[in-house]
Amino acid sequence: MWRDLAPLGRDATSHGYRRYAWTAADTDCRAWFRAQAETRGLAYELDRNGNQWAWLGDPLAGDVVVTGSHLDSVPDGGAFDGPLGVVSSFAALDEVRRRGARFARPLAVTNFGDEEGARFGLACVGSRLTTGQLTAEKAYELRDGDGVSLPRAMEAAGHDPATLGPDPGRLARIGAFVELHVEQGRALDLSGDPVGIASAIWPHGRWRFDFHGEANHAGTTRLTDRRDPMLTYAETVLAARREAELAGALATFGKISVEPNGVNAIPSLVRGWLDSRAADQATLDTVVAGIEAAAREAAERAGIDLSVVRESFTPVVEFEHALRDELARILAGPAPGPTSGRASGRTSVPVLGTGAGHDAGILSGSIPTAMLFVRNPTGVSHSPAESAAEDDCLAGVLALADVLEGLACA
Repeated sequence: MWRDLAPLGRDATSHGYRRYAWTAADTDCRAWFRAQAETRGLAYELDRNGNQWAWLGDPLAGDVVVTGSHLDSVPDGGAFDGPLGVVSSFAALDEVRRRGARFARPLAVTNFGDEEGARFGLACVGSRLTTGQLTAEKAYELRDGDGVSLPRAMEAAGHDPATLGPDPGRLARIGAFVELHVEQGRALDLSGDPVGIASAIWPHGRWRFDFHGEANHAGTTRLTDRRDPMLTYAETVLAARREAELAGALATFGKISVEPNGVNAIPSLVRGWLDSRAADQATLDTVVAGIEAAAREAAERAGIDLSVVRESFTPVVEFEHALRDELARILAGPAPGPTSGRASGRTSVPVLGTGAGHDAGILSGSIPTAMLFVRNPTGVSHSPAESAAEDDCLAGVLALADVLEGLACA
């Protein structure tokens, strides 16, 4: 599976992935998912919001155990973020079947659409639509960098955008969702554990800072006569680093747009996007407020007009304790009997928080959710250098298989 998926959407120059929502690369990934479902005799479904499902058992029976992740990527992303969870879900199902376990509950593998938000600027579009956290009206307003709307992009890819909207009936049939994901950090590497359980997702959001100055000639305008928004933006980037360090949080300006974007022109507009995350809401509020205050002070000194818009926000997500504790019990407990094929020998599995957002976090407000992390030896993510050792990936598959057997089988 990994070899078949690896070439899809990979850029020959950067060697990173550009699997953006509703593009040709996304279509190829979706075809791969459907083929994996059909090869296993699973019932394939594309839901109203463009999420893919592969069903074992009756999808209408209720109390379904669901596992999966996403296949899209950030610009020049790595191979593991998202796809490891989808590949591992199919592999874990294969393992549970190999053991001869009898399923007492329906099971589904899913691929949620547009998790990264790389094309339209909003993360977790598929799961947000499903839960009603994103309305169809707001989804219709989303545009990519070329001005193409989400509905137009979906139509071009063969999906009807008229079906977008909440899917409460589907959510009501799900008893538990477990997402496996490569760790985006080094906590497991430092502890020496191949697999961990998520405790919570930090609150996080994206803010757009628009710095309006005055365009002018770079070769004839005196420095003292300039209203250069790039300087104010640069001061704001440095302020973000200072505020994050003081609070023990994270703040990043990772995307920028400049107008008129000429090498010999002073910009008239610099637009920068801030991503900020912290362990708790109060800390995050303090960091973002400090960054905005510093930006406004610098803008006032330089005669720059500033507007700040919060484009997305996800509050702290505490994964349901009962399901989280059940995963810990399953993974740390002994194999249930001499004929079981379940993995054994784990004494405990570490529980750790994360600053990264996931579909599991969005779904947690509607259904019981949990996450497993697989060790990332460098901690690098959202980069072609993202990696995980094969042995650790296999440990993740076995852990997920144990969880699926423990939750879905008699």
